[in-house]
Amino acid sequence: MGKLQSKISNRPSKYRAEKENAPAKAVLQYSPAHSDAVTSVASLPPDLCLSGGNDKTVAVYNWRCGTLVRRFVGHEREVTKVTGLLSSNWLFSASRDKKVLMWELHGTSGPAQCFLGHDLVVTGLAVSPAFRQLCTGSRDNTVRLWDIETGDCLQKAAISRNLVTHLCWIPGEPYIIQTSEDKTVRIWDTRELQVVHSFPAKQHIQMSCDVSPDGHYCISCSSGFGGDGCEATLWDLRQTRSSVREFRSHFQTTASCIFLPKGLTTFPAVATASHDGTIKMWSQETGACLTTTCLEGAGPLPSLSACETGGLLCASSNSGIHLLRVSATKGLELQKVAKF
Repeated sequence: MGKLQSKISNRPSKYRAEKENAPAKAVLQYSPAHSDAVTSVASLPPDLCLSGGNDKTVAVYNWRCGTLVRRFVGHEREVTKVTGLLSSNWLFSASRDKKVLMWELHGTSGPAQCFLGHDLVVTGLAVSPAFRQLCTGSRDNTVRLWDIETGDCLQKAAISRNLVTHLCWIPGEPYIIQTSEDKTVRIWDTRELQVVHSFPAKQHIQMSCDVSPDGHYCISCSSGFGGDGCEATLWDLRQTRSSVREFRSHFQTTASCIFLPKGLTTFPAVATASHDGTIKMWSQETGACLTTTCLEGAGPLPSLSACETGGLLCASSNSGIHLLRVSATKGLELQKVAKF
């Protein structure tokens, strides 16, 4: 793959010359959503970005208008994860202060609910519209299931050395995918909060995961350095004995991986973001890298989220949140649109 890409990239073409000489569109510079590194982003339809950062705040930003909609203050340490319950007013944030807080987008400035119980930093956060339940995971080796409305912990499960890194819910199902520092990807049944399957362990820490909109596939991504590890792995949730394929060419830890919704491309595709400062798009069916975008000076890129309107939101450690647009007018590429 690398040799083939090298040959293609070195081949002269009139199209490439025209593309390189074309004037670049100016990237819109909006007021920053956070005063420090951004750790997590989530898209809120149709044009809002939910984010958390090292400044201990949670922000809701209108990326189309370039305006801050809400800022929530309540955490005592850095925010690690954020997510929203679609078709509702509820937003959620996890933090190093061991708390998970629920906010109301159109409510008061203070938290509407507080979920307490973890002994260490909360690093996993997933919410189910179908079951109206919240699942959290932590470096304390536990996964917890919560009643959203009452804040009660419904169930708790602990596995030795299961330092949770990420959680995601399978759409419409009572199952959760979880990645861990023990290099394992697990499937949990939330009805009894038991592990029903563990994929073969990888060689590196599994940093994040996502589930395809049809619920058939899962993707996870690995830590690494110098190209060792750093891959994303596609798993078939219907045939769980081995991985389907891997996506390789990042040179440092791949921190975030997502499936792209239909409409962004004409074929199934995934996107990854890495500590090497690049975002890559891949063909889900072949594993080929379709395009690479480098966010110069952005530092590690810890989180990605796709917008239904055809864009990608990317959190960065050094330069805020980046909005990129998927363009197919001159070959598939990611165009930088705005930064905030």
